[in-house]
Amino acid sequence: MTTVEIGFLAVYFGVLCVLAVYGSHRYRMAYLYYRHKFRVPVPNGRLEKLPRITIQLPIFNEMYVVDRLVEAVCQIEYPRSLLQVQVLDDSTDETCTIARASVERQQKLGHDVVYLHRSNREGFKAGALENGLASATGELVAVFDADFVPNADFLQRTVPFFADSGVGMVQVRWGHLNRDFSLLTQVQAIFLDGHFIIEHTARNRSGCFFNFNGTAGIWRRSTIVDAGGWQHDTLTEDVDLSYRAQLKGWRFVFLPDVISPAEVPVDMNAFKSQQHRWAKGSIQTARKLLPRILASDLPFIVKREAFFHLTNNVAYLLMVLLSVLMPLSMVVRFQHGLYGTLFLDLPFFLTATASVCFFYVASLREQGGGWWDRLKYLPFLMSLGIGLAINNARAVVEALLNQQSAFTRTPKTGAEGKQLRVKVKKSYLGLKTQASIVELAFGLYFTGALHYAVEKEIWTSIPFLLLFQVGFLYVGLSSLLQGWKLRDLVTSKQVDSPRTAVSA
Repeated sequence: MTTVEIGFLAVYFGVLCVLAVYGSHRYRMAYLYYRHKFRVPVPNGRLEKLPRITIQLPIFNEMYVVDRLVEAVCQIEYPRSLLQVQVLDDSTDETCTIARASVERQQKLGHDVVYLHRSNREGFKAGALENGLASATGELVAVFDADFVPNADFLQRTVPFFADSGVGMVQVRWGHLNRDFSLLTQVQAIFLDGHFIIEHTARNRSGCFFNFNGTAGIWRRSTIVDAGGWQHDTLTEDVDLSYRAQLKGWRFVFLPDVISPAEVPVDMNAFKSQQHRWAKGSIQTARKLLPRILASDLPFIVKREAFFHLTNNVAYLLMVLLSVLMPLSMVVRFQHGLYGTLFLDLPFFLTATASVCFFYVASLREQGGGWWDRLKYLPFLMSLGIGLAINNARAVVEALLNQQSAFTRTPKTGAEGKQLRVKVKKSYLGLKTQASIVELAFGLYFTGALHYAVEKEIWTSIPFLLLFQVGFLYVGLSSLLQGWKLRDLVTSKQVDSPRTAVSA
């Protein structure tokens, strides 16, 4: 074996080692979850009087869901004299008319709802929230994105925790209005459930930092101000503010048993756009705050968890490198008669892949019900995670190179259950990018590697090659084709306006 080939294999195993470390971190999350599972948060004390609350609804071109959102928020149970609702609209399409009409309807019913429209998107969502805060009257500030439909008891179940003057934010778990819409939405729901049920619970109850998720949470207004306010130098203003607030000493509470239903993206390009923003924003936040966190006098366990949380998306960059190296490594070792060394890959792959299975099985079990029925999605979940590597690695590189980009909203279609309620405009589907071509190329690359493995009877490599092949081909093909499919998915009860749709 030449020096180049030895160096090549060294890089390959080095990448595997780092990925195995990040993969094994899921075991730690599960361990912390089960260790602290029964430390259920309860309000510390009682409020002497109910605080005044402002609910902020930041929207941008949300014509299919804005009316549903405003109506649901106005049905939240709380004294009207103490509740203000702000519709923070940066829209440039028909949403403006729909939102304004919805606000006027609720005002006539006696609700304190105000409509604030900006002619520019300066600061994007963070800018809209900061602008609304200037005229907000609440001591507490709740935030809901356009695709959410909060339950009427949201404030009743979250506000009591602010009896503790040290609590700065309370976050609830996301539900999924359209989990059963497609294979893609099923898997997204499992992804999110794992994040909320296992990760958030583990971090919060073990005393580590965790983050506000941008929606379905409520802040103490003084916490926002004390932490420096909403800032828009990252694409994840929620993570940024969360870490700054906790560095200031504010404590957060996560309530996994309180669920706020929402819509997950129904087409692949919208999903990829969302993932790109989250991945890029987390690395931007890591660059901004991680040096400060590591230099602080926080406990080691808090620093370690913050490091893994904020840098986790670097694994996607390594996954792309691994995707290039894996088939070549198989060929090099086979040609040199080192067939037996292919078994050396197994511990690394099992550390990563088995940890994914263990993590999400734990999440499914904790939800109860028919969790066995959802186990069948786990192989596809792993493939989808691999298939996103190109998209998310690009986001990581952009963040590391300090390339700025606009806040790209995740399009909402008003999907519920298995149906779209209206015919969706093309502008409300995710934008296609050149990344899908690269994803297809990787899919074909692994198709060739599979053919080689079968021909040479390298059976130990086939399961892992299949995961990569299916993941890249599915993500690439869906990115190119799914928009066409969605434009034809209309229920038999097709309607002419978003208002009629959400009322049907």
